[in-house]
Amino acid sequence: MKNVILAIESSCDETSASICIDGKVMNNVIATQEIHSKYGGVVPELASRAHQQAIGPVVKEAMGNANVCMSDLSAIAFTQGPGLLGALLVGGAFAKSMALALDIPLIGVHHMKAHILAHFIEDPKPKFPFLCLTVSGGHTQIVRVDDYLEMTVLGQTTDDAVGEAFDKCAKLMGLPYPGGPLIDKLAKEGNKDKFTFNETSMPGLDYSFSGIKTGFMNFLNKEKMKDSEFIENNKNDLCASIQRHLIDMLMEKVELAVKQEGVNQVAIAGGVSANSGLREKFEDMAGDKGWKTFIPRFEYCTDNAGMIGMTAHYQWLAGDTAPLTASPMPRMKF
Repeated sequence: MKNVILAIESSCDETSASICIDGKVMNNVIATQEIHSKYGGVVPELASRAHQQAIGPVVKEAMGNANVCMSDLSAIAFTQGPGLLGALLVGGAFAKSMALALDIPLIGVHHMKAHILAHFIEDPKPKFPFLCLTVSGGHTQIVRVDDYLEMTVLGQTTDDAVGEAFDKCAKLMGLPYPGGPLIDKLAKEGNKDKFTFNETSMPGLDYSFSGIKTGFMNFLNKEKMKDSEFIENNKNDLCASIQRHLIDMLMEKVELAVKQEGVNQVAIAGGVSANSGLREKFEDMAGDKGWKTFIPRFEYCTDNAGMIGMTAHYQWLAGDTAPLTASPMPRMKF
């Protein structure tokens, strides 16, 4: 019999569903929430309401275009955490209701582990062990991956994630939310060496990005006192310079991790891995250092149910299922 898993992702502001059959992701339906842009960030209550509206149609579409009916399903997988509590509740309640009604197993998936296992959706796939830099709006981690379900966090941010740093710096320049992709776009037309900024120093493989925003804000305020149009006159160069600064901070620790672990297979995952500047730096360093690198297709970098389904497949094989009493875990431990 085939192993058919319906996967649901609702950790933040994307509602997504996917069908995974015997470890092959058949589709990846995503409903993106546009309402948050006018508020300059994700509003949790609005995200929860949007998930409630979208989850039924998204699941129906995923099952329909995979030609799967209720009786075909072997298990229901959902993002258990980390994420926004209200958003997780919507996906979890929907998944538990279906699992109960169909009398089939429930699989709770860790969102950040799923980002890493997105590398196994399509070829080429990394071999174990490998290192993964996982970068998103809420997380920045360097993880050693020894098997599908065997992962160790080597270093992580102690405060803001790099995605937050991008968005906060963008906001200081008057760019709309989400600002990270706009910085990436404008940076292509700018001089990345035009401005320099102070770095934060952390021991080992940990990161800290909270001071970057403050330092960038102080820099802009100082320059605006000399020229009120400073940001507008230098926007492309500012974007290129702050992007280079943040990427250099990320890759410095990755290089250190490679030396420490003696592993030359390196991957990046998460929403910020879609950043073209990071991808370029990553590939350039790989060529210089002799690394073998892996980056998922853009569709599987951002939050999506395809990666939830892939992770659930390996949990299913390991017998790792969840009870119907499973609760969402906004700060789910790795």
